[in-house]
Amino acid sequence: MYQYTDFDKQFVRQRAAQFRDQLTRNLNGELGDEEFRPLRLQNGWYIQRHAPMARIAVPYGELSSRQLRMLARIAREFDRGYAHFTTRQNCQFNWIPLPQAADVMDLLAEVDMHGIQTSGNCIRNITSDALVGIAPDEIVDARPYCEIMRQWSTLHPEFAFLPRKFKIAVSGAREDRAAIAWHDIGLQLLKDDAGEVGFKVLVGGGMGRTPVVGTVIRDFLPWQQILVYLEAIVRVYNRYGRRDNMYKARIKILVKAEGPQFAKDVEEEFQKILGEDAGGAGHIIPQAEFDRVAACFVRPAGVAPVAGPAWTPPADAPVAFAKWLERNTHAHQLPGYRAVTLSLKRVGQAPGDITDAQMEAAADLADRYSHGELRVTHDQNLLLPWVREADLPALWQAAREASFATPNIGLISDMIACPGGDFCALANARSIPIANQLIERYQDLDELYDIGDIDLHISGCINSCGHHHSGHIGILGVDKDGSEWYQLTLGGSDGSSLAPATAIGKVIGPSFAADEITDAVEAVIETYREVRAANERFIDTVQRVGLDPFKAAANAVRRSTAKAA
Repeated sequence: MYQYTDFDKQFVRQRAAQFRDQLTRNLNGELGDEEFRPLRLQNGWYIQRHAPMARIAVPYGELSSRQLRMLARIAREFDRGYAHFTTRQNCQFNWIPLPQAADVMDLLAEVDMHGIQTSGNCIRNITSDALVGIAPDEIVDARPYCEIMRQWSTLHPEFAFLPRKFKIAVSGAREDRAAIAWHDIGLQLLKDDAGEVGFKVLVGGGMGRTPVVGTVIRDFLPWQQILVYLEAIVRVYNRYGRRDNMYKARIKILVKAEGPQFAKDVEEEFQKILGEDAGGAGHIIPQAEFDRVAACFVRPAGVAPVAGPAWTPPADAPVAFAKWLERNTHAHQLPGYRAVTLSLKRVGQAPGDITDAQMEAAADLADRYSHGELRVTHDQNLLLPWVREADLPALWQAAREASFATPNIGLISDMIACPGGDFCALANARSIPIANQLIERYQDLDELYDIGDIDLHISGCINSCGHHHSGHIGILGVDKDGSEWYQLTLGGSDGSSLAPATAIGKVIGPSFAADEITDAVEAVIETYREVRAANERFIDTVQRVGLDPFKAAANAVRRSTAKAA
């Protein structure tokens, strides 16, 4: 993991002290709420439906056990005993009283954490693949590049007040597990024929009211120039992005409106920056700086390929262990190691939620089995990146005791969901009750395994924090005369191996009432089981047979409900 320098530590602590002064002046009536609003947002503090919400950055998903224990302490002492992990590798608290916000910022600074750039119209927390640095299909380790971008973008004076929020995702593997095409800028690390490292650059992806898949504007950019190119993109956006209408302010609207001209403007700005400051030397990443940052991402001490015969599970291992091994463990670059997902999806607990006790337990598991390191995944789970295969039976037992061992990763109960109307003032409907109903409905592991891989995503409003547009099955909460209703979409994809082509899900008919949507999803899944070919996954069946059979099945639920009423 990246090790904060003395400068980094001082910077974060000074930022916390600055926020304490701003908060004190606001509470004393010396700084008005409207003047205070952009200041608290720049530090990750929202005012939600019921209470302030704090969003804490977990850059590119890397988290230490020490940091997780601090999050547990904050949940226990300042919140209601739990936190929430998001799809963008952040941690959120929902019930911290605003007068205590500065105390929380001080505690976060003690473990090199903060809420800088988790809100506001700036470059947000930079995300990556949860398997970054350990995936067998990795071309280039993205972490050093992510960290350099994080440092470059942090409080960048030119990009602190963009037309709208701005999100960057980076992938260095052949499989896109970072959903880069759904971001304002998506970066794919690769190597050319000469073995030189560079980036394929996508721009203008995003969900929300106008879902758009990103456009490639550079097929290969030398890695040393990436900050120059990013600056060119964001300058063009800052200059021409709409500020008169927040719903049309994202860069995706500009890219779509300008077409090829956008790429021409970026290239012109890129060349202009390269010509500044003695050939753009102030913007090119020096090899020495890259090497300094990259040195923080070496393997933990004691981690090395395991010699000898390949590990095999114990002959007397329980069936439950075999299922967990299949679903919750992942291939690793190093022989003798695996990555292990700790599932945060269980009955009675919202997807992505984790209690203070569970955080402490996960930190203990990280210390015992993963050299004190964890990852926050895009699917709202936690992952242990450095687990020896010989330790898997013991880890499984410990994970079961801590309720992390449900063998459902990639299955329908391993869904993504935003907090929805239970917390968010923007939401039209609640996400958590629908997620809980579906998790409870699909508890039978034999049935889950028969259904197979499905990405199910739930959003409480059109802002798509639950990424419903990219779900194989997507659920969107909508408002109808003050009542909660839900649209159903099918065929979306985030670009992972299940459906490599990124796609926007399509709505199948009118919306469903809150008491119909779970039955509608079940009808869609049962239709899949009836019409699928042998060994055919859900998304492949939808693409082969089209939407009509699923639409008919879902609409039948609505008709039967109306008849019963």
